[in-house]
Amino acid sequence: MENARKPFKLPHVYIIFIIIMLIVVLLSWIVPSGEFGRVQDPVTKQMIVDPSDFHYIEKSGHITPLAFFQSIHDGIVQSGDIVISLLLIAGVIALIESTGTIAAGIHKILEISAGKELAVIVVLMTIFTVMGAIGFGEGGMPFFPLAISVVMALGYDRMAGAATAILGMCVGFSSGLINLFTTGITQIIVGLPLFSGIEFRLCALAVFYLITLAYLLHYCHEIRKDPAKSVLKDEYMTQDCKAAAGEHVQLGARHRLALLGLFLLFVFQGLGALKWGWHLPQIAAIYLMYAALLIIIFRISPSGAMGEIIFGVQRMLPAALAIGLARAVMILMNQAKIIDTVVNAAGSSLAGKSPVTTLLLIYFAVTGFNFFIVSGSGKAVMMMPILSPLGKLLGINQQVMVLSFQYGDGFTNYLWPCGALVALSVCGIEYADWLRFSWKIFAALITAGFVLILTANYIGLGPF
Repeated sequence: MENARKPFKLPHVYIIFIIIMLIVVLLSWIVPSGEFGRVQDPVTKQMIVDPSDFHYIEKSGHITPLAFFQSIHDGIVQSGDIVISLLLIAGVIALIESTGTIAAGIHKILEISAGKELAVIVVLMTIFTVMGAIGFGEGGMPFFPLAISVVMALGYDRMAGAATAILGMCVGFSSGLINLFTTGITQIIVGLPLFSGIEFRLCALAVFYLITLAYLLHYCHEIRKDPAKSVLKDEYMTQDCKAAAGEHVQLGARHRLALLGLFLLFVFQGLGALKWGWHLPQIAAIYLMYAALLIIIFRISPSGAMGEIIFGVQRMLPAALAIGLARAVMILMNQAKIIDTVVNAAGSSLAGKSPVTTLLLIYFAVTGFNFFIVSGSGKAVMMMPILSPLGKLLGINQQVMVLSFQYGDGFTNYLWPCGALVALSVCGIEYADWLRFSWKIFAALITAGFVLILTANYIGLGPF
């Protein structure tokens, strides 16, 4: 009797990152090294590319085994702000979970949502969309498991819960409504007023949101009607919705006070990022202040509170390390001196093309580049000084060039491995299962993005 053939399974998330790193090493032997001159932007004070000063350089040596593995350490160190903030925030979330506040809140939602389960998903996705629109990226990931718990308690599968959070964050972030990390930096680099063109981006956000919501609600409706249609049908068919909701806890006065504090925390986080120039260290600090408040409200022993925080940190550690591995990919590309060569080649190939063709190629170039470099601000500093004068030469206004970069950067943050694997590791979702679920919606969003770029070009979206 022949052994049953084992189904193909993707390797561990860290192994996938190492494979991508090896691809970069291979490219370093094929792609010639080159670099642009850098000048300081008078407004942002960042060093940006001088598009008139590109030159090939002699390779100083190929990436050695020592440098390859050192890049993992360096990637984690260079991602320190993000990694440490995520770990601290995850620890505080574990603390609030230990008080029963989350379980009590979920059960209250279940009480008032009987027969209105899809409405709860709409509200949750809207919350994550707003978070993305104001620039939440990795900072929203500690909340993904909470969304999954709520959606699974409503009777849907883990994929629906993960998609509610991930896709909501994705369309909000990609819209660039008031996103400092993409729209803000690119508009400053090309000389546009900060967040100008917001009316068009708001309309675009509505388009992306409705497409995504329709896809998600259709999936939820289908799996409730036939659980075998779930991407995770083996888990879903044996799922215990009551267990997903957690132990039944009555929503008491202290829980209500803790939830009010959590709501105010979100408000201050948004205001801090938009109005007071806060970054991750300040945001992590207010979470720790909230943790101190929880200790007082629930009269938790300090040692017990530290134990819960450590538990939360442990849960988030795999995702935090994945962020470092994603940064290691960029470190290797920088070491090989091939990033500027690729950007220069992309810019040169676009010269002389029609505006529509140029916009399409720019869109695909940014989308493809996002496979290796997830950082939107990092790509902006490298690419926009090239794309901006190219747009001027071809009569494409700068607002449209910003949109092309913004949409090309945004959607694939949760499709390409370097971005998606980090979020999926938090959600307990395999990458292959995510691709099976999400490829259609990402295809639709990428297509809608290009149609909106062409629309912006046709109407002459300004200011120029």
